[in-house]
Amino acid sequence: MRNAPLILISPGTERRGAEFADASMSLSNRYGMAVMAVGGMPWVLPCSGDEAVVVEAVRRCDGVLLSGGDDIQPEIYLDDVPVALRQTVKAVDPVRDVHELLLIREVFRQRKPLLAICRGQQLLNVALGGTLLVDIARQRPDAIKHDCLDRKDQPVHKAALTPDSLLAKMTGKRELAVNSTHHQAVDRVAAPLRVAATGPDGIAESLELAGSERGLVPYLLAVQFHPERLYERHPEFLGVFRSLTRACKKKC
Repeated sequence: MRNAPLILISPGTERRGAEFADASMSLSNRYGMAVMAVGGMPWVLPCSGDEAVVVEAVRRCDGVLLSGGDDIQPEIYLDDVPVALRQTVKAVDPVRDVHELLLIREVFRQRKPLLAICRGQQLLNVALGGTLLVDIARQRPDAIKHDCLDRKDQPVHKAALTPDSLLAKMTGKRELAVNSTHHQAVDRVAAPLRVAATGPDGIAESLELAGSERGLVPYLLAVQFHPERLYERHPEFLGVFRSLTRACKKKC
């Protein structure tokens, strides 16, 4: 593992941890295991919002992985949040929002590969000027059920892949059966990005840089689903992590 690319993973934070009941990092082991399964070395960086730390961490790593987690503060991407929508927002972590916005800024400034998963896709879109659906069920009542929390490691719906997208190229497929554990989603897509996969209801299941913007960073893939929960039984999802580590090796 001496030459393994170092993948910086951003976790969530629990207000009460298991050891001393103080604030603790929160991250499924599956992210790190998936990175190791394709020859990468995971590095979990606590959410601090310390700009100098983030700048240096991105400098030292070979690539960044934004993990899933709690909701993003709607005030970051909407000027006016109706009360009914605000009430659907679950636990938020302002420090994590700031921390990961800094990470995204540095990924582009320092030109590092980026993989963004679930919440990560949503925050990437916000960071680049897009917006989110605060709650799919309220704002898109005709949408399918996306918060299938009782089937986190099971495919629950199909995602149609854009023919020339990264997901289509790495899997050789026109569609993927994916899991779905979210109630927020991409609404207006940020200008540098394009939708690379959609669910049956048109919800964005993957984003990537638009053709004219692909030189901004060496590699960028965002997915709304959780490949780290699928790759063991559905090997095509291992390609998501393999493509990240390959991009990182080119930068090493």
